[in-house]
Amino acid sequence: MYFCAGIIHKEMDNLVVFEKADIMAGDNIVVHSLDMKVAKGEMVYIVGRVGTGKTSIIRTVIAENPMEHGHGEAVGFTLEGIKARQIPALRRKIGVVFQDFKLLMDRNVYDNLLFVLRSTGWKDLRAIDRRIEEVLEAVDMSSKAHKMPHQLSGGEQQRIAIARAILNEPDLILADEPTGNLDSETADGIMQLLTTLNREKGTAIIIVTHNRDIFRKYPGRVFVCKDEVCTETRSDEVIELALTI
Repeated sequence: MYFCAGIIHKEMDNLVVFEKADIMAGDNIVVHSLDMKVAKGEMVYIVGRVGTGKTSIIRTVIAENPMEHGHGEAVGFTLEGIKARQIPALRRKIGVVFQDFKLLMDRNVYDNLLFVLRSTGWKDLRAIDRRIEEVLEAVDMSSKAHKMPHQLSGGEQQRIAIARAILNEPDLILADEPTGNLDSETADGIMQLLTTLNREKGTAIIIVTHNRDIFRKYPGRVFVCKDEVCTETRSDEVIELALTI
């Protein structure tokens, strides 16, 4: 392995790697000395109470938060010292799903997806139409292409957000509290969709959540953020303490 201009030149077994990495939020370290590796096809949860650095880890993976101490890699890029011109290429290889959907409210579903494809270099209109049709079918939203976001339920908006995240067939999806604004039945449908992508497409998924029911029903590796550290655990007792204290 060798490094050049922020790009890792090696076969990527791991899509995300942190080694003794300090995770920042503004000028403050919120997670000290993080060690984490996420390989292709894995389902990983990052859990903990509000303010424990869960979302800051996600923001570091997409180079929204800078990394100054330790080592980090994401989808073929080194994160420490990454150059601004490289960040769009990194983000094109990662799908991100937000709690508040972040759809463009001034355009319909089709145009929301069109905007992403145009922004990531797609030019052939037939190929664009075909890809939008494919992702809407994948999230069971084929009949909603003409709808405006405000005409959709919360669960439907989140499905469109997932469709947007998979447009460029990423190897990695980051989901930040993807069920936080949804009722339990709708949340279950979203989790079924994400786990299907993980199982059938081999997409690695990192989910930030404080919802116990999610990671109990849909098993995966669990990292617990607490007291400015984030470590992997298999202990239900440790997870319970992290979410209640």
